[in-house]
Amino acid sequence: MIVTFEELQAFLAEQFPQGARYGTLEKLGDGWAEMKLDVDDEHLRPGGTVAGPAMMGLADVALYAALLGKIGLVPLAVTSNLNINFLRKPVSHSPIRARANMLRIGRASGVGEVYIYSDGLEEPVAHATITYAIPAKR
Repeated sequence: MIVTFEELQAFLAEQFPQGARYGTLEKLGDGWAEMKLDVDDEHLRPGGTVAGPAMMGLADVALYAALLGKIGLVPLAVTSNLNINFLRKPVSHSPIRARANMLRIGRASGVGEVYIYSDGLEEPVAHATITYAIPAKR
């Protein structure tokens, strides 16, 4: 792990403060990260379920954290593909948690997956695969 939990927290707060809307970094390890989103009314869609964009945002930022933990603080590492499958309805007004794992990191890209869980349910509510483009070193 190149970046510590504290270094990544500080980086996200300074360089990506809007990312806090998508969740809070809770844990960081070697190629993995865990985040939590406290669901409130702004994250719900009609029918009382968590909106897809809220889950996609949480997944995206969680994998960004996992990637930066491995490659260092590279601000221009950007999402180039995100695929998500919504598996079951999350519990309304209950936190959702993301567990992100890097599967492969190359010179120009990194690929990972994210499982999203809803407090109160054992099985995941969503699964995402995400690819990040990593800029060339200058």
